[in-house]
Amino acid sequence: MPSSGSHLLQRFSHAAERWQIPLYLLGILAGVGAGAAFGHAGVLEAGLTPSLGLLLYATFLGIPMTRLGRGFGDRRFLGALLVLNFVVVPVLVFGLSRFVAHDAGLLIGVLLVLLTPCIDYVIVFSGLAGADHGKLLAAAPLLLVAQLLLLPGYLYLMAGPDTLGIIDPTPFFSALIWLVLVPLALAAATQFLARGSARAAAVMQVGTGSMVPLMVLVLFIVTASQTPRVLASGTALFPVVPLYAGFLALMLLAGIGVARLFGMDIPTARALVFSGATRNSLVVLPLALALPTTLGIAPAVVVTQTLVELLGMVLFVRLVPRLLPQRGRPITDFG
Repeated sequence: MPSSGSHLLQRFSHAAERWQIPLYLLGILAGVGAGAAFGHAGVLEAGLTPSLGLLLYATFLGIPMTRLGRGFGDRRFLGALLVLNFVVVPVLVFGLSRFVAHDAGLLIGVLLVLLTPCIDYVIVFSGLAGADHGKLLAAAPLLLVAQLLLLPGYLYLMAGPDTLGIIDPTPFFSALIWLVLVPLALAAATQFLARGSARAAAVMQVGTGSMVPLMVLVLFIVTASQTPRVLASGTALFPVVPLYAGFLALMLLAGIGVARLFGMDIPTARALVFSGATRNSLVVLPLALALPTTLGIAPAVVVTQTLVELLGMVLFVRLVPRLLPQRGRPITDFG
C-alpha cells in the first residue's frame, strides 16, 4: 500500500502535468518581466547550467537505465535522426538564412543556432509529449560530435571561408560533460542504490514528479537572464523572429515526413520531431559571445531563437501528441 507521502507526490505530479502549459507560460512571462526590470543577466546566467543539469538529472531518474542501450542500438532511429538534423535541416536553414544574408552578424547567429540540434532540454520536452525520450538521451553524444564536426563545413558553404576560424569546440565538450554525462551518472547511481527495494519506484516517481516545477524554474532563469540582451538590440532582431517561427513550423512537418519515411512507431516519431525542431542555443551561446565585435549582435540572435523556441515547445507539448496520436501502429499507418 503506498505511503501518504507517495500518494501526495502522485497527486502533485498529476496536478502539475495537468496545468503544465499555463505554468510554463507563467515561467516564461515572469522571466521576461524580471529580465526587463533588472536589466542585467550576471547572477541568473550563472544559474543556467546548474538548473538545467538538475532538470536533466530529474528527467534521467524517470528513465530506466536499461532503456539506453536499446535506444542507442536502434539504427533506424539513429539514421532518421542524422538525416533530419544534418541533411534536411541544413537545406532548410540555407533557404531561411538568405533573408538575413546581407547582415553578417544576423547571418552567423542564425546559422550557429539553427544548424546545431539540441541535446539537453529536448529530452524533457519530448518526454512531456509522450515521446521515447530515452532514445534521444542515448543519441545525445552522437548528435553533439556530429554537429561539432559538420558545423565548420556548413558555415563555410553558407557564410563563406572567413567563418572557419570562429568555432571553439570547448562549449560542446562542456555541455556533454555537465548537461549529459554528470546528470546521467548521478541518476544511474541513484537508481543503482535504490534497486531491488520499495524505494526504486519512489525514486523514479520523484524524478517524474519534479520535472514540471523544475522546467518552470529553467524557463524562468533562461528568459530572465537572456531578455536584457534581446531588449538591448532593439528592432535589429525583428528579421530573425519570423525565421525562427517558420523554422519550427517547417520542422514539425519535416519531422513527421521523415518519421513516415522510416516507418517509426509513434513514441519514436514524436522524439524525432522534437529533435528536428529544437536547437542547441544554450551550448552555442558561449561560442557566439566569443565572436569578434563586428559580429556583436550574434549572441542576441542566438538568444532570440531560445525565446521563440521555448514558446514553440510549450505548443509542441500539446500539438505533437494530437498530430501523432498513440494508436499502437507505426506512423506509416497514421491518418
